[in-house]
Amino acid sequence: MPSYIAFLRAVNVGGRFVKMGSLREALGDAGFSDVQTHIQSGNVFVRSARRTPGPVAVEISRVLTAHCGFDVPAIVRTPAQVRSVLAAVDAVEPLLVGESRRYVAFADADVPLAAAAQLDAWDRPDERVRVLGSEVLAEMTAGFHKTTLTNTRLERLTGRITTWRDLSVVRAIDEKWGA
Repeated sequence: MPSYIAFLRAVNVGGRFVKMGSLREALGDAGFSDVQTHIQSGNVFVRSARRTPGPVAVEISRVLTAHCGFDVPAIVRTPAQVRSVLAAVDAVEPLLVGESRRYVAFADADVPLAAAAQLDAWDRPDERVRVLGSEVLAEMTAGFHKTTLTNTRLERLTGRITTWRDLSVVRAIDEKWGA
């Protein structure tokens, strides 16, 4: 059965809490197998008979929205796609001088060209951004909690559903569930 990695948006933040054990059980009851989670921020591994990420994302979102009682968008990639994202990120030279951290926003579809141009031109003192297809790489020196590129702003600019992950979390997920 194919493997998938789901990045859930807005789980265990802003008063929208769900226990990972409960989440795993709900997905298992819905027919997903080998359900695993990584940390408490909504990173989920599943196996499914579905052959592409799109239908898996729709079903995970449907199941978890019903289970949690609030909207739970899911951005789904195959393990090979996650590995490709990391390779694309690693190919981008540092965007800022000095010590910084990198974050990846996963989007539910490719970022439109006009939005990509606007984001690639993002020039804040402690932030730079590059669009990599359906992912957005952000490099920050001041820390994610101080960013002006919030998820709400990113979604408004792109017209896409997105969810952010620290690059170190994406690397850990790749090591754990990679291709």
